[in-house]
Amino acid sequence: MNRGYIPSLINPPFRPAGYHIAVKRPLPFDQYLCEHFFPRIPEGDDTIVTQALLQRNQALMPSVAEQASINQMVSKVKQILDNVMNTPKKIPNVEIQEIREVGSFKKGTMMAKSNIADLVVILKTLPTVELVMALGQKVVDDLKSEQKEIFGCVSRPYGCEIAGTQAVVRIYVTIIPPNVPLLEPDLHMPAHILQQSMAMIRHSRWFEENGNTSTMKVLVRCLKDMKKRHEGLEKLSVYHIELISHYSIHHTPNRQPLPLSHAFKRVLQLLSTGILLPGSPSLSDPCDRGYPLNSFYEDADMDAICCDAQTLLRILCHGGINAILGNDSKQVNLTAEISIWDSVVVTPLEKAFGIDLDAMEEDFSVNEKA
Repeated sequence: MNRGYIPSLINPPFRPAGYHIAVKRPLPFDQYLCEHFFPRIPEGDDTIVTQALLQRNQALMPSVAEQASINQMVSKVKQILDNVMNTPKKIPNVEIQEIREVGSFKKGTMMAKSNIADLVVILKTLPTVELVMALGQKVVDDLKSEQKEIFGCVSRPYGCEIAGTQAVVRIYVTIIPPNVPLLEPDLHMPAHILQQSMAMIRHSRWFEENGNTSTMKVLVRCLKDMKKRHEGLEKLSVYHIELISHYSIHHTPNRQPLPLSHAFKRVLQLLSTGILLPGSPSLSDPCDRGYPLNSFYEDADMDAICCDAQTLLRILCHGGINAILGNDSKQVNLTAEISIWDSVVVTPLEKAFGIDLDAMEEDFSVNEKA
Protein backbone atom coordinates (compact mmCIF):
# COMPACT_ATOMS: atom_id res chain seq x y z
CA MET A 1 0.00 0.00 0.00
CA ASN A 2 1.43 3.37 -1.00
CA ARG A 3 2.37 6.06 1.49
CA GLY A 4 -0.50 8.55 1.82
CA TYR A 5 -3.16 6.01 0.86
CA ILE A 6 -6.39 7.07 2.57
CA PRO A 7 -7.96 3.68 3.49
CA SER A 8 -5.32 2.82 6.07
CA LEU A 9 -6.13 6.08 7.85
CA ILE A 10 -9.88 5.69 8.04
CA ASN A 11 -10.14 3.52 11.15
CA PRO A 12 -6.71 3.18 12.77
CA PRO A 13 -6.52 1.16 16.00
CA PHE A 14 -7.39 3.50 18.84
CA ARG A 15 -5.49 3.26 22.10
CA PRO A 16 -6.46 5.07 25.31
CA ALA A 17 -5.48 8.66 24.40
CA GLY A 18 -3.08 7.01 21.96
CA TYR A 19 -0.04 9.26 22.19
CA HIS A 20 2.59 6.62 23.04
CA ILE A 21 6.23 7.60 22.75
CA ALA A 22 7.60 6.68 19.34
CA VAL A 23 11.16 6.01 20.58
CA LYS A 24 12.61 4.30 23.64
CA ARG A 25 14.43 7.39 24.89
CA PRO A 26 12.64 9.27 27.70
CA LEU A 27 10.76 12.48 27.08
CA PRO A 28 12.37 15.81 27.98
CA PHE A 29 12.33 16.51 31.71
CA ASP A 30 8.82 16.62 33.16
CA GLN A 31 8.67 17.36 36.88
CA TYR A 32 5.12 16.01 37.13
CA LEU A 33 6.41 12.50 36.33
CA CYS A 34 9.11 12.57 39.00
CA GLU A 35 7.66 14.53 41.91
CA HIS A 36 8.95 11.90 44.34
CA PHE A 37 12.53 12.83 43.45
CA PHE A 38 11.95 16.56 43.00
CA PRO A 39 9.47 17.67 45.69
CA ARG A 40 8.09 21.11 44.92
CA ILE A 41 8.29 23.98 47.33
CA PRO A 42 5.11 26.04 47.70
CA GLU A 43 4.55 27.85 44.40
CA GLY A 44 2.18 30.52 45.56
CA ASP A 45 -1.58 30.71 45.26
CA ASP A 46 -2.78 28.58 42.34
CA THR A 47 -6.21 30.16 42.56
CA ILE A 48 -4.81 33.31 40.91
CA VAL A 49 -3.80 31.33 37.82
CA THR A 50 -7.05 29.37 37.82
CA GLN A 51 -9.16 32.51 38.10
CA ALA A 52 -7.18 34.18 35.30
CA LEU A 53 -7.73 31.18 33.02
CA LEU A 54 -11.45 31.03 33.80
CA GLN A 55 -11.78 34.78 33.28
CA ARG A 56 -10.08 34.57 29.90
CA ASN A 57 -12.15 31.54 28.90
CA GLN A 58 -15.34 33.44 29.72
CA ALA A 59 -14.20 36.36 27.56
CA LEU A 60 -13.35 34.02 24.69
CA MET A 61 -16.61 32.07 24.70
CA PRO A 62 -19.09 32.94 21.93
CA SER A 63 -22.15 34.87 23.04
CA VAL A 64 -25.59 33.32 23.29
CA ALA A 65 -26.57 35.08 20.06
CA GLU A 66 -23.48 33.76 18.26
CA GLN A 67 -24.14 30.22 19.44
CA ALA A 68 -27.78 30.41 18.39
CA SER A 69 -26.91 31.70 14.91
CA ILE A 70 -24.22 29.09 14.24
CA ASN A 71 -26.42 26.28 15.56
CA GLN A 72 -29.25 27.37 13.27
CA MET A 73 -26.91 27.67 10.27
CA VAL A 74 -25.37 24.24 10.81
CA SER A 75 -28.78 22.66 11.30
CA LYS A 76 -30.09 24.14 8.03
CA VAL A 77 -26.99 23.21 6.01
CA LYS A 78 -26.99 19.65 7.34
CA GLN A 79 -30.68 19.31 6.55
CA ILE A 80 -30.07 20.39 2.94
CA LEU A 81 -27.09 18.03 2.60
CA ASP A 82 -29.17 15.20 4.06
CA ASN A 83 -31.81 15.82 1.40
CA VAL A 84 -29.14 15.64 -1.30
CA MET A 85 -27.79 12.43 0.24
CA ASN A 86 -31.23 10.82 0.41
CA THR A 87 -32.28 11.92 -3.08
CA PRO A 88 -30.05 10.28 -5.69
CA LYS A 89 -29.20 12.37 -8.77
CA LYS A 90 -30.56 15.55 -7.18
CA ILE A 91 -27.25 17.06 -8.26
CA PRO A 92 -25.70 15.35 -11.32
CA ASN A 93 -22.62 13.25 -10.46
CA VAL A 94 -22.81 14.11 -6.76
CA GLU A 95 -23.59 11.29 -4.34
CA ILE A 96 -23.02 11.72 -0.61
CA GLN A 97 -22.04 8.84 1.64
CA GLU A 98 -21.96 10.63 4.98
CA ILE A 99 -21.87 14.06 6.65
CA ARG A 100 -19.82 14.70 9.79
CA GLU A 101 -19.49 17.68 12.13
CA VAL A 102 -15.84 18.42 12.95
CA GLY A 103 -13.62 21.19 14.27
CA SER A 104 -14.17 23.61 17.14
CA PHE A 105 -17.95 23.61 16.71
CA LYS A 106 -18.12 19.86 17.25
CA LYS A 107 -15.58 19.89 20.09
CA GLY A 108 -17.13 22.77 22.01
CA THR A 109 -14.04 24.98 21.83
CA MET A 110 -15.36 27.74 19.55
CA MET A 111 -14.22 31.28 20.26
CA ALA A 112 -16.05 34.60 20.23
CA LYS A 113 -16.11 36.56 16.95
CA SER A 114 -15.22 33.41 15.05
CA ASN A 115 -18.67 32.11 14.21
CA ILE A 116 -17.48 29.35 11.90
CA ALA A 117 -18.48 25.68 11.86
CA ASP A 118 -16.90 22.86 9.88
CA LEU A 119 -18.58 19.92 8.14
CA VAL A 120 -16.91 17.07 6.26
CA VAL A 121 -18.87 15.59 3.36
CA ILE A 122 -17.78 12.09 2.31
CA LEU A 123 -18.61 11.58 -1.36
CA LYS A 124 -19.21 8.36 -3.25
CA THR A 125 -18.37 10.16 -6.49
CA LEU A 126 -15.05 11.68 -7.52
CA PRO A 127 -14.87 15.38 -6.58
CA THR A 128 -13.99 18.14 -9.01
CA VAL A 129 -14.01 21.84 -8.20
CA GLU A 130 -17.11 22.28 -10.39
CA LEU A 131 -19.06 19.50 -8.65
CA VAL A 132 -18.20 20.82 -5.20
CA MET A 133 -19.29 24.31 -6.22
CA ALA A 134 -22.54 22.87 -7.59
CA LEU A 135 -23.14 21.28 -4.20
CA GLY A 136 -22.35 24.52 -2.40
CA GLN A 137 -24.60 26.53 -4.70
CA LYS A 138 -27.44 24.07 -4.08
CA VAL A 139 -27.06 24.68 -0.35
CA VAL A 140 -27.10 28.45 -0.88
CA ASP A 141 -30.19 28.32 -3.14
CA ASP A 142 -32.12 26.26 -0.59
CA LEU A 143 -31.07 28.55 2.26
CA LYS A 144 -32.27 31.59 0.33
CA SER A 145 -35.62 29.96 -0.36
CA GLU A 146 -36.16 29.29 3.36
CA GLN A 147 -34.68 32.44 4.90
CA LYS A 148 -34.77 36.00 3.62
CA GLU A 149 -31.08 36.58 4.20
CA ILE A 150 -27.98 37.03 2.09
CA PHE A 151 -25.98 33.85 1.52
CA GLY A 152 -23.01 33.13 -0.70
CA CYS A 153 -20.79 30.24 -1.73
CA VAL A 154 -17.04 30.63 -2.20
CA SER A 155 -14.73 27.96 -3.59
CA ARG A 156 -11.90 26.89 -1.28
CA PRO A 157 -9.03 24.42 -1.75
CA TYR A 158 -10.71 22.06 0.76
CA GLY A 159 -14.20 22.37 -0.74
CA CYS A 160 -16.40 25.43 -0.34
CA GLU A 161 -17.55 27.98 2.19
CA ILE A 162 -21.19 28.88 2.82
CA ALA A 163 -21.36 32.39 4.26
CA GLY A 164 -24.35 34.09 5.82
CA THR A 165 -24.68 37.42 7.59
CA GLN A 166 -24.34 35.87 11.05
CA ALA A 167 -22.37 32.64 10.58
CA VAL A 168 -20.20 30.66 8.19
CA VAL A 169 -20.16 26.92 7.46
CA ARG A 170 -17.09 25.44 5.80
CA ILE A 171 -17.70 22.26 3.81
CA TYR A 172 -14.66 20.00 3.58
CA VAL A 173 -14.78 17.24 0.98
CA THR A 174 -13.33 13.73 1.03
CA ILE A 175 -14.17 10.40 -0.63
CA ILE A 176 -14.83 6.77 0.20
CA PRO A 177 -11.66 4.60 0.23
CA PRO A 178 -12.39 2.41 -2.82
CA ASN A 179 -12.38 5.50 -5.05
CA VAL A 180 -8.91 6.71 -4.09
CA PRO A 181 -7.09 4.88 -6.94
CA LEU A 182 -9.52 6.43 -9.43
CA LEU A 183 -8.42 10.01 -8.73
CA GLU A 184 -6.87 11.86 -11.66
CA PRO A 185 -4.47 14.65 -10.59
CA ASP A 186 -5.40 17.02 -13.41
CA LEU A 187 -9.14 16.55 -13.02
CA HIS A 188 -10.07 15.90 -9.40
CA MET A 189 -9.30 17.53 -6.07
CA PRO A 190 -5.78 16.68 -4.81
CA ALA A 191 -5.52 13.46 -2.78
CA HIS A 192 -3.65 15.17 0.05
CA ILE A 193 -6.52 17.66 0.49
CA LEU A 194 -9.03 14.79 0.68
CA GLN A 195 -6.76 13.05 3.16
CA GLN A 196 -6.61 16.12 5.39
CA SER A 197 -10.40 16.32 5.42
CA MET A 198 -10.63 12.66 6.45
CA ALA A 199 -8.10 13.36 9.21
CA MET A 200 -10.42 16.03 10.62
CA ILE A 201 -13.02 13.33 11.26
CA ARG A 202 -10.50 11.23 13.19
CA HIS A 203 -9.35 14.25 15.21
CA SER A 204 -12.91 15.10 16.24
CA ARG A 205 -13.58 11.49 17.13
CA TRP A 206 -10.43 11.36 19.27
CA PHE A 207 -11.45 14.55 21.08
CA GLU A 208 -14.97 13.26 21.68
CA GLU A 209 -13.62 10.03 23.19
CA ASN A 210 -10.74 11.50 25.20
CA GLY A 211 -11.05 15.24 25.68
CA ASN A 212 -14.68 15.98 26.39
CA THR A 213 -14.12 17.61 29.81
CA SER A 214 -14.54 21.19 31.01
CA THR A 215 -10.88 21.47 32.07
CA MET A 216 -9.73 20.33 28.64
CA LYS A 217 -12.02 22.76 26.81
CA VAL A 218 -10.97 25.75 28.93
CA LEU A 219 -7.28 24.94 28.49
CA VAL A 220 -7.57 24.41 24.73
CA ARG A 221 -9.55 27.63 24.22
CA CYS A 222 -6.99 29.70 26.16
CA LEU A 223 -4.05 28.13 24.31
CA LYS A 224 -5.73 28.73 20.93
CA ASP A 225 -6.03 32.39 21.85
CA MET A 226 -2.36 32.52 22.90
CA LYS A 227 -1.43 30.97 19.56
CA LYS A 228 -3.03 33.96 17.83
CA ARG A 229 -1.32 36.57 20.00
CA HIS A 230 2.24 35.23 20.25
CA GLU A 231 4.09 35.04 16.95
CA GLY A 232 6.27 32.05 17.84
CA LEU A 233 3.22 29.91 18.62
CA GLU A 234 1.40 30.65 15.35
CA LYS A 235 2.57 27.45 13.65
CA LEU A 236 1.46 25.25 16.56
CA SER A 237 -1.33 23.02 15.28
CA VAL A 238 -4.67 23.27 17.10
CA TYR A 239 -4.91 19.48 17.02
CA HIS A 240 -1.48 19.22 18.65
CA ILE A 241 -2.59 21.75 21.26
CA GLU A 242 -5.41 19.33 22.07
CA LEU A 243 -3.05 16.34 22.29
CA ILE A 244 -0.52 18.12 24.51
CA SER A 245 -3.30 19.56 26.69
CA HIS A 246 -4.80 16.12 27.23
CA TYR A 247 -1.37 14.69 28.04
CA SER A 248 -0.70 17.54 30.50
CA ILE A 249 -3.98 17.00 32.31
CA HIS A 250 -4.19 13.22 32.43
CA HIS A 251 -0.70 11.71 32.10
CA THR A 252 0.31 11.55 35.77
CA PRO A 253 1.90 8.80 37.90
CA ASN A 254 -1.21 8.38 40.06
CA ARG A 255 -3.59 8.66 37.05
CA GLN A 256 -5.35 11.60 38.69
CA PRO A 257 -5.98 14.59 36.41
CA LEU A 258 -4.12 17.79 37.19
CA PRO A 259 -6.07 20.93 38.08
CA LEU A 260 -6.37 23.60 35.40
CA SER A 261 -3.59 25.86 36.71
CA HIS A 262 -1.02 23.03 36.85
CA ALA A 263 -2.05 21.70 33.44
CA PHE A 264 -1.52 25.14 31.89
CA LYS A 265 1.92 25.45 33.43
CA ARG A 266 2.81 21.91 32.38
CA VAL A 267 1.95 22.66 28.74
CA LEU A 268 4.43 25.55 28.75
CA GLN A 269 7.01 23.39 30.54
CA LEU A 270 6.73 20.60 27.98
CA LEU A 271 7.09 23.02 25.08
CA SER A 272 9.97 24.75 26.87
CA THR A 273 11.92 21.56 27.51
CA GLY A 274 11.78 20.70 23.82
CA ILE A 275 9.02 18.15 23.33
CA LEU A 276 8.63 19.50 19.78
CA LEU A 277 12.29 20.20 18.98
CA PRO A 278 14.05 18.39 16.11
CA GLY A 279 15.24 14.94 17.14
CA SER A 280 13.50 15.09 20.51
CA PRO A 281 11.39 12.15 21.72
CA SER A 282 7.89 13.47 21.24
CA LEU A 283 4.29 12.40 21.63
CA SER A 284 2.97 10.42 18.70
CA ASP A 285 -0.15 11.17 16.72
CA PRO A 286 -2.83 8.62 17.71
CA CYS A 287 -4.75 9.34 14.49
CA ASP A 288 -1.90 9.18 11.97
CA ARG A 289 0.08 5.95 12.22
CA GLY A 290 1.89 7.02 15.36
CA TYR A 291 4.03 9.67 13.67
CA PRO A 292 5.82 11.87 16.27
CA LEU A 293 4.33 15.34 16.52
CA ASN A 294 7.63 17.05 15.77
CA SER A 295 7.69 15.42 12.33
CA PHE A 296 4.93 17.82 11.22
CA TYR A 297 6.97 21.04 11.64
CA GLU A 298 9.88 22.85 10.04
CA ASP A 299 12.96 23.24 12.24
CA ALA A 300 12.57 27.02 12.49
CA ASP A 301 8.92 26.66 13.58
CA MET A 302 9.82 24.15 16.30
CA ASP A 303 12.53 26.49 17.56
CA ALA A 304 10.13 29.45 17.63
CA ILE A 305 7.54 27.45 19.61
CA CYS A 306 10.13 26.35 22.17
CA CYS A 307 11.67 29.82 22.41
CA ASP A 308 8.38 31.63 23.02
CA ALA A 309 7.22 28.97 25.48
CA GLN A 310 10.40 29.46 27.53
CA THR A 311 9.89 33.23 27.65
CA LEU A 312 6.22 32.87 28.61
CA LEU A 313 7.06 30.29 31.29
CA ARG A 314 9.54 32.68 32.90
CA ILE A 315 6.90 35.41 32.92
CA LEU A 316 4.36 32.98 34.40
CA CYS A 317 6.77 32.09 37.22
CA HIS A 318 7.02 35.79 38.13
CA GLY A 319 3.28 36.44 38.24
CA GLY A 320 2.54 37.58 34.70
CA ILE A 321 -0.37 35.22 34.04
CA ASN A 322 -2.83 37.99 33.12
CA ALA A 323 -0.43 39.49 30.59
CA ILE A 324 0.20 36.06 29.05
CA LEU A 325 -3.51 35.35 28.65
CA GLY A 326 -4.46 38.82 27.47
CA ASN A 327 -6.48 39.80 30.55
CA ASP A 328 -4.15 42.77 31.06
CA SER A 329 -5.25 45.90 29.20
CA LYS A 330 -1.62 46.77 28.40
CA GLN A 331 -0.78 45.60 24.89
CA VAL A 332 2.79 44.34 25.31
CA ASN A 333 4.49 41.88 22.96
CA LEU A 334 5.89 39.65 25.69
CA THR A 335 7.90 37.42 23.37
CA ALA A 336 9.55 40.33 21.54
CA GLU A 337 9.94 43.08 24.15
CA ILE A 338 11.74 43.21 27.50
CA SER A 339 9.33 43.16 30.45
CA ILE A 340 9.78 43.61 34.20
CA TRP A 341 7.95 41.51 36.79
CA ASP A 342 8.40 42.33 40.48
CA SER A 343 11.87 43.79 39.78
CA VAL A 344 12.82 40.78 37.64
CA VAL A 345 13.77 41.61 34.05
CA VAL A 346 12.62 39.04 31.48
CA THR A 347 14.39 39.34 28.13
CA PRO A 348 12.88 37.37 25.22
CA LEU A 349 15.17 34.62 24.00
CA GLU A 350 16.81 34.75 20.59
CA LYS A 351 15.87 32.20 17.97
CA ALA A 352 18.46 29.54 17.15
CA PHE A 353 17.24 29.19 13.56
CA GLY A 354 17.13 32.00 11.04
CA ILE A 355 20.57 33.27 12.02
CA ASP A 356 22.91 34.26 9.19
CA LEU A 357 25.63 31.65 9.72
CA ASP A 358 27.79 33.01 6.90
CA ALA A 359 27.90 36.41 8.58
CA MET A 360 28.78 34.76 11.90
CA GLU A 361 31.64 32.82 10.29
CA GLU A 362 32.88 35.99 8.62
CA ASP A 363 32.87 37.87 11.94
CA PHE A 364 34.63 34.95 13.61
CA SER A 365 37.38 34.87 10.96
CA VAL A 366 37.87 38.66 11.24
CA ASN A 367 38.22 38.38 15.02
CA GLU A 368 40.74 35.55 14.64
CA LYS A 369 42.91 37.63 12.28
CA ALA A 370 42.73 40.57 14.66
